[in-house]
Amino acid sequence: MAYTRLSDANEITARYMDSILIEERLIDSVVADTSTRLLGEVFDMPVLTPAFSHLGNYDGRKYTGLEEYSFAAKECNVLNFVGMMENEQFKKIIATGAKTVRIVKPYADNEKVRDQFKSAEDNGAFGIGMDIDHIFGTGGYDVVVGENMAAQTFDMLQSYISSTKLPFVVKGVLSVADAVKCADAGAKAIIVSHHHGRLPYAVPPMMILPEIKKALVGRGVRIFVDCGIATGADVFKALALGADAAAVGRSMLPSLEKEGVQGVTKFLQSVNDELRFIMSSTGFKTVAEIDVSVLRKMTF
Repeated sequence: MAYTRLSDANEITARYMDSILIEERLIDSVVADTSTRLLGEVFDMPVLTPAFSHLGNYDGRKYTGLEEYSFAAKECNVLNFVGMMENEQFKKIIATGAKTVRIVKPYADNEKVRDQFKSAEDNGAFGIGMDIDHIFGTGGYDVVVGENMAAQTFDMLQSYISSTKLPFVVKGVLSVADAVKCADAGAKAIIVSHHHGRLPYAVPPMMILPEIKKALVGRGVRIFVDCGIATGADVFKALALGADAAAVGRSMLPSLEKEGVQGVTKFLQSVNDELRFIMSSTGFKTVAEIDVSVLRKMTF
């Protein structure tokens, strides 16, 4: 059979994730508790919403998709993330009551970056952050919905972090080198991600995760992960490999499009139910106890 090259980072990620198996440990196990503390607050599950942007009103419903999944995040008591939007839109997200981190694009207009950070803080954001993996495009710097992006230096990142009292999250970290720079700059959390495969042959987030975890021991930086997270088993594997929480992404969209708030609420609860089942079946009573000892890499 001829060899076919595989450049799709999403398929590479899915294959890697599915190659990780879970060892069962039942004796002396109990029903697990999935609650977890993230950035100073207790949430019902270590499952995060994705930092989506530009979701309109599905089927003519009253609220945009961004607002609908934010309402669901509030209902499920999970840490909520949103992405690219203008300040007036973010006010509507805050009105849902969800504890929300606003992820700002790396705009070439640095004043816009700083204005969006300040507006988020002034309007009650739980945290703020930057999406660094949208800096480049194939033609040079990226252009997103007509907005020019630009390179971000360590000094710029550090200045954003020092300008706010809120937890700062850097999204799009996929190396130990960038993870350490984020910690040195003062970030409170990172999201290990390849942004749905923007980089061909990108390393799967779960593959690099243990190395990042080891490099950040004792630094006080929370580690989140996304890309391909669709089930409680995916979340469990991420936690065992070193993440503090995992974000669902496109796996949430069918539920959001079809049933809105109710659909996302049911989806998040189903992910957490499977996570609890796997924790209970592997002998872990709490999220903090989960470790890599129960994982096995498929070799057959």
